[in-house]
Amino acid sequence: MRQNASILPSIAAIERTVHLVRGAKVMLDQDLAELYGTTTKRVNEQVRRNLARFPRDFMFQLTPEEWRDLRSQIATSSSEHGGRRYPPLAFTEHGAVMLANVLSSRRAVTASILVVRTFVRLRELLTTHEALSRRIDAVDRRHAHNFAHLFGELLKLKRGATAGRRRLIGFGR
Repeated sequence: MRQNASILPSIAAIERTVHLVRGAKVMLDQDLAELYGTTTKRVNEQVRRNLARFPRDFMFQLTPEEWRDLRSQIATSSSEHGGRRYPPLAFTEHGAVMLANVLSSRRAVTASILVVRTFVRLRELLTTHEALSRRIDAVDRRHAHNFAHLFGELLKLKRGATAGRRRLIGFGR
């Protein structure tokens, strides 16, 4: 599973492996293992050997329910077919960087820079979205009376148009 350090995915590809769990943006151990050019078994082994470096805000294990919900969104094999037996570990941005330090391979270090850039980009997108939402709300508050007046006038026009209709003579349905 080892790959050349120069063959790394794009930030957009890494973004697809970021999930929102317990209100935190996280990456799963299997995705980080692939990105860092190692196996999930080695990632979990290094985490167990260095537990003091992974506080709860850096890494946590998903509950079976969280894993089942995530599995319904991403394609993974079930434990009946040789897949995972336990829910995966979820790493926050800081946990992913710490994992790269623990693995200490050149590819892990290079890939961790991409991971950080991905998390930064996601934060920027969220900030932009929140700023845009605030601006729309401000415009809505400033011009709410104009919209109400406009809709009122449109309703008057509609009522006037239906009130003046004559009944047609002849066969009709």
